[in-house]
Amino acid sequence: MKYPDYNKMWIRGQWREGSSELRYLNQNPFNGDPLTEIKLANQSDIDEAYKSSFELQKEWESVSAFEKAQVIERAAQIVERRKDEIIRLLIEELGSSHGKAHFEINSTILCMKEAATYPFRMRHEILPSIIPGKENRVLRVPVGVVGVIAPWNVPFHLAMRSVVAALAAGNGVVLKPDIQTFISGGILLAQIFEEAGIPAGLFNLVISDLREIGDAFIEHPIPNMISFTGSTAAGKHITAIAAQQLKKASLELGGNSAFIVLDDADIEQAASAAIFGKFVHQGQICMSINRIIVDRKVYSQFIEVFKGKLEKVKVGDPMEPDTFIGPMINQKQIDRILKLVHKSVDEGAQLIVEGNINGNLMEPFILIDATNDMTIAQTEIFGPVAVIIPVESEEEAIQAANGTPYGLSGSVFTSSIERGLRVAKQIRTGMIHINDQSVNDEPHIAFGGEKHSGLGRFGGEWSLEEFTTLRWISIQESPRHFPF
Repeated sequence: MKYPDYNKMWIRGQWREGSSELRYLNQNPFNGDPLTEIKLANQSDIDEAYKSSFELQKEWESVSAFEKAQVIERAAQIVERRKDEIIRLLIEELGSSHGKAHFEINSTILCMKEAATYPFRMRHEILPSIIPGKENRVLRVPVGVVGVIAPWNVPFHLAMRSVVAALAAGNGVVLKPDIQTFISGGILLAQIFEEAGIPAGLFNLVISDLREIGDAFIEHPIPNMISFTGSTAAGKHITAIAAQQLKKASLELGGNSAFIVLDDADIEQAASAAIFGKFVHQGQICMSINRIIVDRKVYSQFIEVFKGKLEKVKVGDPMEPDTFIGPMINQKQIDRILKLVHKSVDEGAQLIVEGNINGNLMEPFILIDATNDMTIAQTEIFGPVAVIIPVESEEEAIQAANGTPYGLSGSVFTSSIERGLRVAKQIRTGMIHINDQSVNDEPHIAFGGEKHSGLGRFGGEWSLEEFTTLRWISIQESPRHFPF
């Protein structure tokens, strides 16, 4: 075992084993090396974690904004100090390339620094009343206890994004990372906040297997909010449970980003951007380009340039700094993607590049002459398969981009900013980028999707709104006349 000490969870301010009889072996997806093994949590551990956060939350809420901000700032400094170690863990635990791991860490630090401002932005307003002698106050307050469910693909950042915002706003937090990445998506965060001085027991970490706990993490009566990042199918299930209990749900779900290349685009630049946005982290990012929609006038040229650039991309061991495409997270993902590829060929797409597969290493595939109604175009691929769709016009490109249930991110390439804006405004998506690829994240900008890609927004004031609620307090300063 390479990390034998990373084998406990953080509950009630103590590092301890879970109470389940189940254990999980965490392995490097590239070479299969065992990293660590953990005894998992069961429903009793989840109950204990939520109770601990609940008991500490009110005390934390009353802590001054200055003290809360100091804890968050110290946590950000710890991440900066441990940066090299965390990057190595991201490479070894989930197959991140060096570039993706650096991007993840830097994004995390920025979002933590943004969150450190939230305690000072919990503003209260005094508003006039229609009743004589009355004063109205509207208070921004924490929601209470937040259950955070984090994914495996960008585990450190996407766990921290919810955890740090919730804590900064005065909430208690219980984090449940994906079991495949429980070190970088869970244990690291607990270590960081313990060292930063968060009150012991306010933030809790549980690592569990869904086959054992079922919906216990969501159904538990204590959390007032569930923050989930993951698949659309899982998000719909969580939303249904949360709705039954009238809990708030913040959801960042699947994507099917359209990358539109108009007939006046810079093809060299568009192809470079498409390579990055499609294949960064093997395409295992919710914002990854899923469909490349190209005007027929530049279609052949784009394919030639795209294919040529892709031949220069290095696939292999993610520990090597120049590797861009590393391993998939597991074999199940590869099997699922291959079925999509084979079905698309049966439906009429042409496979012009078929990569080799060696263990969890999947080289790039390129499908051309696809149509927007093909299964692979309607499905979030989440892997290194480029699907290129020809269209006859700008109007057809817009129609195709909007022709899926998803709406997370997207791109438009054109030499005219005005034209790009006109097209971008017609795409029903939470985020879209002109003359850039689709994988973008800034800590102070509204991040989130439309349609089946999620509910709510992360980043800046929008994160603050997600993890707080409003309370109206009125004060009748002079006696009010009543007809009794």
